[in-house]
Amino acid sequence: MKVYTKSGDKGETSLVYGTRVSKASLNVEAYGTCDEANSMIGLAFSFLPEGEHWKTLKKTIHIIQTKLFHVGAELSTPAGKKVSWPIKDEDVVFLEEEIDKIEKDLPALTNFILPGGSPIGAALHSSRTIVRRAERCAIALNKEQPVNPVVIKYLNRLSDYLFVLARYVNLQLSTIEPTLHENE
Repeated sequence: MKVYTKSGDKGETSLVYGTRVSKASLNVEAYGTCDEANSMIGLAFSFLPEGEHWKTLKKTIHIIQTKLFHVGAELSTPAGKKVSWPIKDEDVVFLEEEIDKIEKDLPALTNFILPGGSPIGAALHSSRTIVRRAERCAIALNKEQPVNPVVIKYLNRLSDYLFVLARYVNLQLSTIEPTLHENE
């Protein structure tokens, strides 16, 4: 199978089940933004140090990347068609549990955190902002066709997870996070 099909040369692409749409459609914008977020999470993942300490986190990130792929699949499924891998409430609960585990090891927030810190922290913050955009795209798509409300919840919770994960990783790597001070 060739990577290129030439079928998109005129500005259209296929959704799941073969429905042709403009590459500027909200479906494509939403699932494309999920793909972008997933790629940035993959970049962040590549910065994780080796070692036993990071093994569980690497497994969690793999699960999240797989679920984010499933979110993209849902957003690329035309209205009225069966979704192969639907996002479920238990997926949102998984993220909430992971956030709770991480937050217990973090100091309380006293200032706004500027995105950055270590390379992995910065990549996680970038991932977070892309996921927020994916959430906005899914909400916009929902105005045109029904979107599984759990998908929107999942994206919202994923951005929260990436925020606390960036803080956690920066703390573990003893990286000072830049903060915004009121008098600046």
